[in-house]
Amino acid sequence: MAHERFVETYSQGVTNVRKIIIDTLTGVNYLLLSSNMTGGCGVSILVDADGKPIVTPLDENDPVALGQLLDRD
Repeated sequence: MAHERFVETYSQGVTNVRKIIIDTLTGVNYLLLSSNMTGGCGVSILVDADGKPIVTPLDENDPVALGQLLDRD
């Protein structure tokens, strides 16, 4: 079964939406912001305090580390 390339792991808001999206091939975390008020949208890589990209572990043999990202339907 093919897995989705990007999965949503967090969502907040209705009009001003904030989502965290994870790339299931690299584990890199992205922040997506959109506003129905202005019709705008933006995407940015999430970084830690040192400015390095936040990466979610993607060990397919460890469903806890993977956060069951690849098992979502």
